[in-house]
Amino acid sequence: MNLSGILPLEKPAGMTSHDCVLLARRWFNTREVGHTGTLDPDVTGVLPICVGRATKLVPILMEGEKAYEGKIALGSSTTTEDASGEVLDRQEVREAIPNEELERTFASFVGELRQVPPMYSAVKVNGKRLYEYARAGETVERPVRSVTVYAFDRTGHPSWSPEQGHLFIPFSVVCSKGTYVRTLAVEAGKRLGYPAHLSLLRRTMSAGIEQNACVSISEMDERLEQGRVAAPLLSVEHVLRDFPHYEVSDRELRKITNGAVLPASDYPRSKRIVFTKKQQALAIYTPHPRKKGMIKPDVMLRLDVGS
Repeated sequence: MNLSGILPLEKPAGMTSHDCVLLARRWFNTREVGHTGTLDPDVTGVLPICVGRATKLVPILMEGEKAYEGKIALGSSTTTEDASGEVLDRQEVREAIPNEELERTFASFVGELRQVPPMYSAVKVNGKRLYEYARAGETVERPVRSVTVYAFDRTGHPSWSPEQGHLFIPFSVVCSKGTYVRTLAVEAGKRLGYPAHLSLLRRTMSAGIEQNACVSISEMDERLEQGRVAAPLLSVEHVLRDFPHYEVSDRELRKITNGAVLPASDYPRSKRIVFTKKQQALAIYTPHPRKKGMIKPDVMLRLDVGS
């Protein structure tokens, strides 16, 4: 079985993204599997998993914007910036926060931001992941990243939990690759005058795939028993639908399948262009870094489309 496509998986809490890749290898009986952006174990939601030749798209799909829904817990901060860490600081929220202040605070994050990754994260510094330093009780200088928040909104009324001593604020966010929503929650708390952490998070969109398109792990296990694992796979063409496409001639087909460098002026001007034949994606071309006015293959997807 030589399958190819993108599995829109619903990741449950308590599993790593790599755990899901291991399951996909079993479902599709191949090691040619890769996910398109790590989700923390406690985070649920959309985890697109590329299978077969679609694994070539992983770097491109990872670049796309992502959407989340969650809750900020106002009243305490933690070592991990989420609910799994140890409490660092507590401060009782003694009064209601006006909706206007919440909305003004959230809106202040929209745009390009400079973020420092949490110590409990997979970012590498000097060959080691930050969480390895954190678990050893060490601190290191962390790289500052530029990220973009496209939208950050309150999605409901805050709710007070007397048992936990927290004010929970529901939100949604649309952001670029590399954005730590945990850190957004902490920073939003600071601007509101309280320690805070991320209490709940669900990814609702990634690589253009929304959660209503996703399948669960239990559903995939059932499909494996029934021999129907291929059905939920999205095509390469589907996930590339928002890029400019160009249907090639037979002469161009031969050039492209041979990886030829082409004049950019002959084709739509774009950061990326998807060349197709019979509506099947052949290759993705990008501007040549050294040859001005030329484009070159970035990803070769299919060589078996006849003229």
